[in-house]
Amino acid sequence: MNAITPIDECLDVLIVGAGISGIGMAVHLRKDCPNKSFAILDRREQLGGTWDLFRYPGIRSDSDMHTLGFAFAPWKHEKSIADGPAILDYLNEITAEYDLRPHMRFGQKVIAADWDSDTARWTVTTETADGTLARVQGRFLFLGSGYYDYDDPYDAGFAGRDSFKGQIIHPQFWPKDFDYTGKKIVVIGSGATAVTIVPSMAHGGAGHVTMLQRTPTWMASRPARDGIANALRKFLPEKVAYAITRAKNIFLQDLMFKRARSAPDKVKDYLTNQVKQNLGDNYDPQAFTPPYDPWDQRLCLVPDADFFTAINQGKASVVTDHVECFDETGIKLKSGQHLDADVIITATGLKMVFAGKIACSVDGQSIDFAQTFYYRNCMFSNVPNMAGAFGYLNASWTLRVDIIGDYLTRLLNAMDANHVQIAVPALPDEQRPDEDDVFDFSSGYIQRAKHIMPRNAPTLPWRLNQEYRKDKQDMRHAPIDDGVMQFRRVRAKVDA
Repeated sequence: MNAITPIDECLDVLIVGAGISGIGMAVHLRKDCPNKSFAILDRREQLGGTWDLFRYPGIRSDSDMHTLGFAFAPWKHEKSIADGPAILDYLNEITAEYDLRPHMRFGQKVIAADWDSDTARWTVTTETADGTLARVQGRFLFLGSGYYDYDDPYDAGFAGRDSFKGQIIHPQFWPKDFDYTGKKIVVIGSGATAVTIVPSMAHGGAGHVTMLQRTPTWMASRPARDGIANALRKFLPEKVAYAITRAKNIFLQDLMFKRARSAPDKVKDYLTNQVKQNLGDNYDPQAFTPPYDPWDQRLCLVPDADFFTAINQGKASVVTDHVECFDETGIKLKSGQHLDADVIITATGLKMVFAGKIACSVDGQSIDFAQTFYYRNCMFSNVPNMAGAFGYLNASWTLRVDIIGDYLTRLLNAMDANHVQIAVPALPDEQRPDEDDVFDFSSGYIQRAKHIMPRNAPTLPWRLNQEYRKDKQDMRHAPIDDGVMQFRRVRAKVDA
């Protein structure tokens, strides 16, 4: 093990991750806690997180950018369903506007974070690609490292992989400049990644693209351009037009989700009729009728009906079956059918992690986050001076990042005003609340990861909630000193 360099600084806030969550938190610090020192640590060599990692064909947002964008930074592109490069441009513009780049430290993988109550500091250990270890201290730690494993995606364990003579690609590790012109492609999966890749490759020169799904997914088509948003921008100031469009889309997202839960059969009919209208004679009920209700899993967005257009043009098709095994020339299905393939893309899902696989401890005791409860959507019971971002499953991720940023800057300012250094959501064992399902979703990647997630109570504050408008009110207006949050002064005298 390489020697660790001495600790040479202590910052007010350490942010892990230079993606949407980390950048959002940093801007809130800039705006509301301008005197706070901070650093953003990221293992990659450039900002963007997910949007820098994923390079597969057609990579795009699966929700509109008026809600995936930040409240403080209007989305100015004509398309509201944006591709990966446009989202990276957006994040770079925000980084420049708020002068965040001097605070970003790339190539620094955070491997450990240790809290010391005597000094009220987190000591964070980082590792570079060559194995060099370093440490930095911070008074508050924010985890914006995302929710899935960058190194190890979910492996569905298909038999016969080694016998296939073509190329097998996982979307998380897309090869640079991969030429698929004229090739027969099979994409295994039916989630957002597959529904993005299939039309992009089909329209991008592939010979034919087949989406092989075990279970259909509910799909909703909408224009990539928001006509109302673009019209408002012609007559109103940019920020006003953005705020109106954002409010509209938040309302519609919430309405659709609640309608799906209260009247699932009516939403099924609506979505089914939309698919029928888009596919006409090519509609196959077996391929587009999931065995679960809408929003039991996340809806797949189909911008400009591109997925359906690829099918209608004969460039793509959907097969609903189970994989028996791979063989030399493709995939043998349990029905006996064979899918010939030059390339197999395994869009079979992600592997979720929590806290970026960082080894976290408090006063020498390892933190088992699965034994903690969420507190106000972002902190964890009995863990001091730490917060993290886990976005909405039924709405855009960034909506949660914004309200967390508002809340945490209020918390930090309240700590300063009261001359306290430690804030811990205290939950004695005898006061542990009843438990509720942390994720009321049936998606495979969600179900596989429940055992590593913090626990959930039926009501706030001990909850990761899935209702943005209610959360926004709570996070902005609930008292910081709510009788649960305990504030403490540092026990030992340390350097400022």
